[in-house]
Amino acid sequence: MLKRLLFTSLYLLFFVPVFAQTNTDSTKHSPVDTTTKHPVIDTSKHLPADSAKHVTAKKIAKDSPNEVVFQHSPIKSITDTRYNAYLRGDDLDSMALTGQLNHYPLPDEALKYKAQLSLNSQQVAKLKDLATTLHRKKVEMGENIIRNEKMLDNLFHNQQITDGTLIFYTNRAGLYYGELKGAILMACYNTQKILSEGQLKKLETLEKAN
Repeated sequence: MLKRLLFTSLYLLFFVPVFAQTNTDSTKHSPVDTTTKHPVIDTSKHLPADSAKHVTAKKIAKDSPNEVVFQHSPIKSITDTRYNAYLRGDDLDSMALTGQLNHYPLPDEALKYKAQLSLNSQQVAKLKDLATTLHRKKVEMGENIIRNEKMLDNLFHNQQITDGTLIFYTNRAGLYYGELKGAILMACYNTQKILSEGQLKKLETLEKAN
């Protein structure tokens, strides 16, 4: 009996403190919840004002590729109306007039009356391709014209214009306008080749009536 009591006392004296210490250490080195230590942050809430506008503009462009929000022209020599026309690919200078007056319509004009002209699927596909390519070119040239005019404006504003830079940028403006007019008239030329003579005459009649 005395031996048993002595053995129990020794057990309590040595093993219980060791167990308690082991338990404490495991608590100190328990795994860290990395999800609470590194929470996910919604960066869109902390964007600067300009970045937020950029995100909005990208969303608009994605939802409506052909839609351009009206903007004020940042260039003194380009009016708001003309600036936005360049961005949208609109032709304010009636560059297609030479073709239109001579029975070479724009592809958009033919597509507008595709039912009345009884256009077949092949004609519609070709005209749509022409219209898409032309619009892309008009926007591209419009952006080039804007950049070129901005450079001229900056050179004059900062009194850095020289004979050489003046000739270079004005000649380049002429190249851009020429390329734009060439693309528009080429679309007219190709549209005329797609339509039959009867469709061309009917298209002119429909346009005069409207």
